[in-house]
Amino acid sequence: MFSRFDYIDAALATGKHFAELVRGVENSEARLADAPGWTVADCVGHVSLAPSRFLGLARGEGEWCCHAVDVPDFNAKQIANLPTRDIDVLTRQLIDDLHILADEVGHFQAQVPKMHFDGDRIIRADAALGLLIGEFVVHGYDIARALGVRWWVEPEVVLMIIRARQHILPSWVDPAAAAGHHGTYDIRLRGCGERHVYEFTDGDLVIDPPLSRRPDVHISVDPATALLAGYGRLSPAWIGITGKAVAWGARPWLAPRLAQKFLPA
Repeated sequence: MFSRFDYIDAALATGKHFAELVRGVENSEARLADAPGWTVADCVGHVSLAPSRFLGLARGEGEWCCHAVDVPDFNAKQIANLPTRDIDVLTRQLIDDLHILADEVGHFQAQVPKMHFDGDRIIRADAALGLLIGEFVVHGYDIARALGVRWWVEPEVVLMIIRARQHILPSWVDPAAAAGHHGTYDIRLRGCGERHVYEFTDGDLVIDPPLSRRPDVHISVDPATALLAGYGRLSPAWIGITGKAVAWGARPWLAPRLAQKFLPA
């Protein structure tokens, strides 16, 4: 288990890491291959608004999308209304708002508030920091690839994101791609002894059900690979060729199709 202070420390560290990555970018209008239609400035603007948005949601305010399919439009309107496209100004706002959010989460009482999130999910406001960390990490990856620089994240931070994301993932199932799908996936994250069961029943997903069916496929996967694949940043073909994931069981062909069952993130 991760404590709220683990989440706070990781959010502050990854937020700082993201800000350091993007400061001084010479071409802020460069296009991002992994976020079609976005420039570096669009991406930084989106990320810079995330801490204040999370703070509002933790306070029972702010907006969230009832349906995950509406998130791209929400993001597009957010970017279109950015108060500035100056990278340095945006990163200062990010860090300032992140410290305010971290201070508030750090002063939660024993009864931690729960907050609404996109897909009309409800999640503990401290564990939700894992989703915010995901914004820093995944979009940092997008920008690092565009800049041709290395981007690396601590394995424990990857686990925080994966655990937080599982709270909302059932709402991100693509109803068309998963229609009628029945399948039980035993997912084993390498190097940490952590495993999760994803069980689809007629297209509906339950994660770690108390009494799961016999797995149709077992997947052994590097945690960072699982994270980036889940966000659509890595192709199943590349993952298979590099050996970052191995699948076996009665229906091993289900493994490379799993990411296709979800809406783009």
